[in-house]
Amino acid sequence: GGMYNENSSPTVANCTFSRNYARSNGGGMYNKNSSPTVENCIFSGNEAVGQSGGGMYNSGSSPTVANCTFSSNTADWDGGGMYNYNNSSPTVTNCTFSGNEAWSGGGMYNSGSSPTVENCTFSGNTADQYGGGMYNSINSSPTVANCTFSGNVAEVVSGGGMYNRDSSPTVVNGTFSGNTAGKLGGGMYNKDNSSPTVANTILWGNVASDDASG
Repeated sequence: GGMYNENSSPTVANCTFSRNYARSNGGGMYNKNSSPTVENCIFSGNEAVGQSGGGMYNSGSSPTVANCTFSSNTADWDGGGMYNYNNSSPTVTNCTFSGNEAWSGGGMYNSGSSPTVENCTFSGNTADQYGGGMYNSINSSPTVANCTFSGNVAEVVSGGGMYNRDSSPTVVNGTFSGNTAGKLGGGMYNKDNSSPTVANTILWGNVASDDASG
């Protein structure tokens, strides 16, 4: 909707992507086999109508995303703030994901991808089904370090803060607080051979209607 990069590596700095619209994927930005550098940018109010990646969609791409804000972006399917697919390994540092919405993975959705996410905040993101803050699926092994997940919601099912399915993320020096799940795993929910490594991380004040608040 806002920008499409294919086999390209532009540098995008100090820009705002606001209220852009894509009928399929990538409301704000779509990267295909590309590794742009995106710094000090704002992605707000962008929409992926019918599919995924309201703020940013990455396919086979490894962008560097630093000091950016993803807020109030929406996707009808997955990844309200960011969707990573097909062996995408972006490096995301010092970013804020807030108030984004999707069917699953309100803040970020990783499918067969292993981004490095450091010093980021996921707050107030909403998933209708799974993973209010982050959803990891199909052999995704992101590294999530020094990040805060607070006030995220999985409205109907599980994983208010983070939902892992067939995935093994590494989560270190994190905080999961005040996240909510409609059924299970207010803070984190692990399913189908998921084996996360969680170290030096605090889970407190999370809520699940059925069981496993933490």
